[in-house]
Amino acid sequence: MHKRTRYSLLLIFVLIAALAIALFLKKEAPPEVARLLPESDAIVYVNLKPVRSATHFDREWSKRPVQMSAEYQHFIDATGIVFERDLDAAAFALHRMDDPNGPNGPVAYSEVFEGRFDGTRLAAYLASIAIAKENYAGHDIYTVPVALVEVPSNDGKPAQAVRLLRVTQLGYDTLAASNMPTAEQIHSILDRYRASASPFSGSSLLSARYHDVPLLSTVWAIGHIGLPFSENGKVTAFGMQLPLPEDTTFVASLRFTTALRLRIDELLPTPAEAEQSASALSALLQLFRSIQNVQSQLDPGQQQSSPENAAVKQFLESVKIVSQKDRATLTATVPIDILKQLTAATADATPDSH
Repeated sequence: MHKRTRYSLLLIFVLIAALAIALFLKKEAPPEVARLLPESDAIVYVNLKPVRSATHFDREWSKRPVQMSAEYQHFIDATGIVFERDLDAAAFALHRMDDPNGPNGPVAYSEVFEGRFDGTRLAAYLASIAIAKENYAGHDIYTVPVALVEVPSNDGKPAQAVRLLRVTQLGYDTLAASNMPTAEQIHSILDRYRASASPFSGSSLLSARYHDVPLLSTVWAIGHIGLPFSENGKVTAFGMQLPLPEDTTFVASLRFTTALRLRIDELLPTPAEAEQSASALSALLQLFRSIQNVQSQLDPGQQQSSPENAAVKQFLESVKIVSQKDRATLTATVPIDILKQLTAATADATPDSH
């Protein structure tokens, strides 16, 4: 074989191998919207494509006369964006606030959205409602007032403060926003976007915990994800206080197969603490099941009359809690048919706000 031909074949082989490695690394890497997020206490990621495919919630919303709030309807009319239809993926960074009594409450958020957006119409809409505009790294950042909230004052009487949201368009299909008090987080997102070629870039939390997320998870969360559900330093669920501090580290995930499969890992320092936590959570779960059974016996018609109640019942029956090394692990399953019923029921309801 001619030497030049051997070199050509070798070059082709090297290029194919490099492409295969790049595709493998991209598959194993965190989603780009999550890699763009700034440093935070927790990260939540949602891939809506498989959810939309499994439940067809976008069709349910489009074929029903749903009454939107005035603000959301104005947003749709001005931008042409309908989140139920146009949003494909989203990642949220949760930031614990030093002052939980401030305009943002105990937790602030930074977000990156991926989908189908009309950039020109969106920019015109943001410019019309913004109170300030900044250009950073070649992108316009709009500061928009989104809520008027009550905060404590020095004289003990509640005062009013404005909650602000900074919004920017990263690319034709990507938006970013943050309601943190300063522009540091939205600037960080833009910096990461400018240098996002590496499939393994991202925050320190993403680097430390993404490898714990189960493969093929379409929804996942890592870090102190109990922060939005905390009360008096403890995590609450279904109105019940869990034996978990608000700074507990979790890895949670949802996978869509023939059913919705939930897994939540509580990460603890030692196996003994993991076993103790699993026992405490199991006892609380048994108590909650007992309460549900009593309510069902008192009013059996009401407990079986809605998809929501059926989903809760099936969910509780499927929950299992075990300890594995330094983790307390909860798993549960909800059939896809129940999700479709919930989607239909939600679309029939009238949303209060968006």
